[in-house]
Amino acid sequence: MNHSATHADMDACYLALKAHDARFDGHFFTGVTSTGIYCRPVCRVRTPKRENCRFFSLAAQAERAGFRPCLRCRPELAPRQLNPGMAQDKAWSMQDASAILTAQAAALMDAPARADAPALTVQNLAQRLGISDRHLRRIFEAQLGVSPLQYLQTRRLLNAKQLLTDTTLAVTRVAELSGFASVRRFNAAFVSHYGLNPTQLRHTRPAQRTPAAQEGIFVRLSYRPPYDVAALLQFLAMRQITGLELLDQTNASLGKTMALAHGQQRVTGWVLARFDAAHCRVNLQVSEALAEVLPQVITRVRSLLDLDADPLAINKVLHPDFPHGDGLRLPGTLDGFELAVRAVLGQQITVAAARTLARRLVAQFGEPIVTPIAGLNRLFPAPQVLAAASADALSALGIVKQRQAAIQALAAAVANDRLCLDSVADVQTTLAQLQALPGIGDWTAHYIAMRALHWPDVFPAADVALHKALGLQGAAHPAKAALAASQAWQPWRSYAVIRAWATLATPPDNGQHAKTP
Repeated sequence: MNHSATHADMDACYLALKAHDARFDGHFFTGVTSTGIYCRPVCRVRTPKRENCRFFSLAAQAERAGFRPCLRCRPELAPRQLNPGMAQDKAWSMQDASAILTAQAAALMDAPARADAPALTVQNLAQRLGISDRHLRRIFEAQLGVSPLQYLQTRRLLNAKQLLTDTTLAVTRVAELSGFASVRRFNAAFVSHYGLNPTQLRHTRPAQRTPAAQEGIFVRLSYRPPYDVAALLQFLAMRQITGLELLDQTNASLGKTMALAHGQQRVTGWVLARFDAAHCRVNLQVSEALAEVLPQVITRVRSLLDLDADPLAINKVLHPDFPHGDGLRLPGTLDGFELAVRAVLGQQITVAAARTLARRLVAQFGEPIVTPIAGLNRLFPAPQVLAAASADALSALGIVKQRQAAIQALAAAVANDRLCLDSVADVQTTLAQLQALPGIGDWTAHYIAMRALHWPDVFPAADVALHKALGLQGAAHPAKAALAASQAWQPWRSYAVIRAWATLATPPDNGQHAKTP
C-alpha cells in the first residue's frame, strides 16, 4: 500500500478493489502497471490482474511512481485522509511527534489557497510549524514516502483537475485557485504529471449531466459509508434559521447562504447540497458569485457534512459502547463565526429559544441576498456588523447583557483577525483564546472546537445531557466519571458525544447544558 505495506495489506486492498468497496475510498489507490493509470477502489472498470496492481495509501505516492489519475473514477473526488501518516485508532497524545507534525503539515497543504494569503511554500510551511524545512522534508519522507513538495503539487493538480472537469472556469482562474504562482508553471506541471495540457483534459472529460434550467456550478463530493443522512439533516433542521438555511429531509438536501473573504472583498452567495446515497456522493450546486472562492466553498461543505470522516476507524473504537451510531457524523459549519455566535445564543436555553434569538439577530443585522432558492434570502451578520452593534439594539432582540458581551468580543476578535475559527486553527490555542473572552466558558469553547474547528476529540465532560446519556446522573462526580470513561474513545470523543446525545429520547439543546460563568 505504501513504502511500509505488508503483503497482507496489499491482499486486503485487492479484495476491496474487486468488491468496489466504498468504505475504503480514499484509503488507498491502485496503480495498474499495464496502463500507467491509478484508480480509486470504487472504480468500475474491469478489475486488473493482481500481478499488475501496486497499492498506495496516497495519490502523491502513486504520482511519484509515475502513474496518472484515472479519468473515469477521478481520484480527486475521493474522500481525504484527515491525518495521513497517523494511526487512526490511536490518540494524538500517543503518536510519535514526527507523525503529528506530518499530519499538521498535510492539513495545511490540503487547505485551499486564499487570495489574501502568501503562496504556500515548504519554507513558510516549516516556519509556521516551528521547524526547519530540512527537518520537514526528512519527517515527511519517512512518514509518507513522498516529499512535502510532491504532496503539495499532487494536491494542487488534483484540485485543478476537479475544477477543469466540473466547471467552465478559465484555465488562468483554475491555476490561481489551485495555488499555482503562474499559468506557465501550472501548464508545465500538468503536462509533466498527466501527459496532456489543461485544455486537452477538458476535451477528454465525459459530458456533464447538469440539471436543465438550473443556475450555478455543479461539483461532486464523495464520502465513505455508512452515513446516516437522516440523522445529520435532523440535527441541522432542529437548528434551522429562516432565510439563512433550508433543510429538505424528504429529498435529502440542504441549502445555505454564505459569505467568504476574498482578498479585501467579501463575496456572497449560496450552496445547495443534495445527497445521492446510492453513489455515496453529494451533488453540490454553488452560485456563480462564489466561483472565485470555489475551493474554499468545497472544503467548507465537506466540513459541514463531515464527508471526510473515516467510519471504519471511528467504529472500531466506538462501536462496542455505541453500537447503533455507526453512521452518525459530526455536524460542522460553513462559517465558524456564525457557529460560535449561535453557540453563545444557545447557552442554558432550549434549542427553540436559541433558534428564535438567532432568527431575530439575522433579521435585524443580516444582509439580504437574492437567490433562486425560495426561502434563502439572508446572510448571517458579518463580524464587523455585530462588533459595532449597540447594546440597545441587541437588548431589543432579547439577548441578555452577558451574551451581548460574548458576541461582541467574538465579533471583534474575528473581525480583527485575532481569532481563527476554522479547521486549520490550532485547537489548544483557540480554546484558550475563546475562554479568555467574556461569557465563554469551557463548554461553549469545546462545542465551538467540536463543530467549527471540526476537531474529532473534543469532550465536554461537564455536559448534563452527556451525563444522562452515559447513566451518570447519580454519580458523586459525574464530570470526572464521564472524563474517565472517555479515555477509551480517544481520538474520536467528539463522535462519542454525538452518539451519546443521539441515545436520548429528547435531544440535547444547543449549549443549554453549558455552565458558563
